[in-house]
Amino acid sequence: MIKRSKLFGNQTRVTFCLPRDTPAGPVSVVGSFNGWEPGRHELTARRDGTRTVTVRLGPGEYRFRYLAAGGVWLDDETADLVDEAGGLLRL
Repeated sequence: MIKRSKLFGNQTRVTFCLPRDTPAGPVSVVGSFNGWEPGRHELTARRDGTRTVTVRLGPGEYRFRYLAAGGVWLDDETADLVDEAGGLLRL
């Protein structure tokens, strides 16, 4: 799930959220906003049973996917568009 919150100026706070144990092991969100660098934005377990990570992004379009342990790629069906290149956010 993706949550968006407008901030002052042209920034948007984007929170990426997955269930705590699905998939098992560490998960990072990687995309055009972080150079597709694994581990840079790793999801952290929360008390409510989810894992999240939040990033601040300016206006534009961003491609992203989740990368789980063992090289497993996942898409987020709540993205603005999901295709063979992964998810797309339009801010």
